[in-house]
Amino acid sequence: MTETEKLRIDKYLWAIRLFKTRSLATDACKAGRVKLNGQNIKPSAIVKIGDVYQVSKGIEKKVIEVVEFSYNRTDSPTALTKYKDLTPVEETHAFKSAFHAPTLKRDRGTGRPTKKDRRETDDLLGGMFEEE
Repeated sequence: MTETEKLRIDKYLWAIRLFKTRSLATDACKAGRVKLNGQNIKPSAIVKIGDVYQVSKGIEKKVIEVVEFSYNRTDSPTALTKYKDLTPVEETHAFKSAFHAPTLKRDRGTGRPTKKDRRETDDLLGGMFEEE
C-alpha cells in the first residue's frame, strides 16, 4: 500500500456523508461510537476495502461495509456507491417509526390542562405514562 492509498476512517466517514464535518467523525471515533469487529477504533485507523464498521449516530445505528475508497466529499448519490449498508431492517424500521409517534398538542393560550383534560389524554394514550 503506497502513501496515497492510505485513508483514515474519520476522513472516509466524512467523505461518504455519514457525518456533516470531519471533526464530528473524529469525535465519534474518540467517543467509541465507531467500531470495527466490535472494537473501538481511533480516528487515524486505516480503512481497508471489505472492512465492516458499526457506526452509532444518536439513536441511529448503521452497519457499513467499505466497497470503494472516497478521499473527497462528493454528492450523495456518488457517496452511496462507496459503501454497502448492512444495517438490519428491524433497526432501520425502529429508527424511522420513532419519528411517527403520535403527538398531542394543545392550542396556544388555553392554559394548564384541567383534571378532566388529563384523564382524556391518559385514556387516549392508553395509560402509557402511568406509574406502577
